[in-house]
Amino acid sequence: MRFWDTSAVVPLLAKEIGTSTATSIVEEDHEIVVWWGTRIECVSALARYAREYGTSSAELARAHDRLAGLARRWWEVSPTEVLRNTAERILRTHPLRAADALQLAAAVVVSDGQPTSLPFVSFDLRQRDAARREGFPVLPDQMPGPRLVKEPRRRRKVGS
Repeated sequence: MRFWDTSAVVPLLAKEIGTSTATSIVEEDHEIVVWWGTRIECVSALARYAREYGTSSAELARAHDRLAGLARRWWEVSPTEVLRNTAERILRTHPLRAADALQLAAAVVVSDGQPTSLPFVSFDLRQRDAARREGFPVLPDQMPGPRLVKEPRRRRKVGS
């Protein structure tokens, strides 16, 4: 079992430089644990890809199908008071955004306060650093190259 933050789940849905690394990690251990908001964050990332990178509707539909398949089999940490309190502590300790703190808090809750027992999968540098400082073994050992494969579409300036 491994905890996956959204930055590691998205490469399983859309082609990125980290896709082969994420695929290898999930093939080693199919038990994925995520926080309650991961599916929402993944939908947000896919919508952003469609807007910024011109993802085709067929590609987008396949990515949403992959997300639905993953969501059917992953374990999800529900929002609770313990999770909220842990996220608040994490925000006071690490330079993270709220959603990242909630993800890390979910991993702390799932590990039952024993972070060395639960690998934390992330491609986000701040998240990886905070997870390490909390005591989690962080995967992958080496970060893949640049984040996105596609270049954003260039918008033409009107009147130029």
